[in-house]
Amino acid sequence: MTFYKWAMALALITIFYNLLEGGVSVLFGLQDETIALFGFGLDSFVEVISGIGIWHMIRRMKKHDVREHDLFEKKALRITGGAFYLLAAGLAVTSAATLYQGTKPGTTFWGIVVSVISILSMWLLIHYKIRVGKKYNSQALLADAQCTKACMYLSVVLLASSIGYELTGIGMVDSLGAVGIAVLSFREGREAFEKAKGNLTCSCQGKCT
Repeated sequence: MTFYKWAMALALITIFYNLLEGGVSVLFGLQDETIALFGFGLDSFVEVISGIGIWHMIRRMKKHDVREHDLFEKKALRITGGAFYLLAAGLAVTSAATLYQGTKPGTTFWGIVVSVISILSMWLLIHYKIRVGKKYNSQALLADAQCTKACMYLSVVLLASSIGYELTGIGMVDSLGAVGIAVLSFREGREAFEKAKGNLTCSCQGKCT
């Protein structure tokens, strides 16, 4: 299997996985009234936009040996950045409102299930992106593996808040989980705009390799 087939397959898996994860998370988030899971689902949908940009980049790399982002990729990055900012603001406001009103979710069981599956899936994607990236000496794919780590951090936040609520029954725990997701979303939004300017190779908290 050639590098471009591997890279394309990993990009498409990332896109379709995030679509599935986003749909399930939003559905159960609304059903159980858990802000953290709902916000996590919206974040997954935003990641799809970023994934499409990466998929497009791989297609371009296959045809031409290029390293600079083209207009499509820059536009996708700006849309991604804006969507992350809106998500962060929305989660912050909603979390504040639920904390003030003292509301809490019915259960965060599905948050635990989704986050565990997500952590395992992201770990596998990171593993194969690093493996293929090192095999073919692709800095782009290695950087993308670091980006996937950022997604895994979101899953860890969701898992912690979901378990915390199930153990304590305190609604504030779910709201704080949503705040954590909002903070990470804001950082991803900022880095998406930086990436569009050519200042970063990926949205990975400055840890690109």
